[in-house]
Amino acid sequence: MRRDVDGTVVEGTVVRGDGRGRQLGFPTANVETEELVELPDDGVYAGSVDLPDGSVHVAAISIGRRPTYYERGALLLEAHLLDFDGDLYGQRVRVAVGDVVRGQLRFASAEELVAQIVADVAEVRARSTGVAAREDASEGRADHQA
Repeated sequence: MRRDVDGTVVEGTVVRGDGRGRQLGFPTANVETEELVELPDDGVYAGSVDLPDGSVHVAAISIGRRPTYYERGALLLEAHLLDFDGDLYGQRVRVAVGDVVRGQLRFASAEELVAQIVADVAEVRARSTGVAAREDASEGRADHQA
């Protein structure tokens, strides 16, 4: 089941992915959800991730099949936690999917994808602080995540 609404909350366990987010400079927590969970339509969303220690982190959330790399990949929910540096593998997290940032897109190169992720992270950061997105979003990168 899929739906296109803001305010979806999903709980799941962080599992290993193929490591592409980390390779691109934007590590993600790949959240394995229950099979019948309702997810919004494919795209990038602003949201947050609640960790088992009680901390809450602003996140850029991708829901989709990674069309830049796969013709018809598996449906994934991935969250890039802004300003987070840690290992989340095996932890149960709660992901709150908020406003749509953009729809899922296919990019011609990894460089084009990275440029868009930089813009996405800047937009998510701006929405979380209520400030207009800055052109230099590289400060939103984290070096280590699941």
